[in-house]
Amino acid sequence: MASPYVDDFLPEALQFRPSVPLVDIGANLTHDSFDRDLDAVVQRAQAAQVSTMIVTGTDIAHAEQAVELAKRYPGLYATAGTHPHDASQWSDEVARRMASLHALPEVVAVGECGLDFNRNFSTPQEQEKAFEAQLALAAESGLPLFLHERDAGPRMRDILQAWRDDISQAVVHCFTADRDTLFGYLDLDLHIGLTGWICDERRGHHLRPLVGEIPLNRLMVETDCPYLLPRNLPAKLKGRRHEPALLPWIVRELAECLGISDAELGMATAATAQQFFRIDTER
Repeated sequence: MASPYVDDFLPEALQFRPSVPLVDIGANLTHDSFDRDLDAVVQRAQAAQVSTMIVTGTDIAHAEQAVELAKRYPGLYATAGTHPHDASQWSDEVARRMASLHALPEVVAVGECGLDFNRNFSTPQEQEKAFEAQLALAAESGLPLFLHERDAGPRMRDILQAWRDDISQAVVHCFTADRDTLFGYLDLDLHIGLTGWICDERRGHHLRPLVGEIPLNRLMVETDCPYLLPRNLPAKLKGRRHEPALLPWIVRELAECLGISDAELGMATAATAQQFFRIDTER
């Protein structure tokens, strides 16, 4: 029988097709590393049962590109926001254009937005201003939030707590922080997105005992591709580019941490994502 995978980019050992459809809530498919073979990337994802992908929009240009991809490919949706790295570019004009994007049917969340005090490519003051402006847009649109946080947990929690009654749902994507930060987010009824970071024995294993503290109806999975290639893969991959077809390996690692089957975790996280983003995973 011919392999369902497109071209030979993925070695046969990595061509893992789980028994249930999965949802990748964070795929940076507008990254230029996908320019040459995006059709094949999407087809490989579908062959791996990753039937739904949320394409992350981190600024106006990338959000507009994400919308175009969502129009082109069934099963793809977009977010629209300004990443904290780019918060210095926030303006009334950016706010106006973001609000227009949030009104489109392809856009299912406000973000990626939040705080990143690790690298401070924009100042903390600029980040907080842009973040609060996007919280206001989320409150106005009713859309859920797709959040980024690094080394800014206490301040993020304070800001979100002040807005919690005005916004709908929110997910802290690519969570990598500690127990106290996790519990602070859960206390605010936030969702948590986990990536291949948990597969990294050098820096991600502190997350393993925390996974069981996240209610299944608050947990979602993501690749954050092309970044964070899992280190648990049983074969080497050409280059270091991550892609949605590898999401099943992250699900397998997380299921092992939780002591449940891949299928149970896949079904639970897909159902949570479908409800959170208000999407039809059969589209």
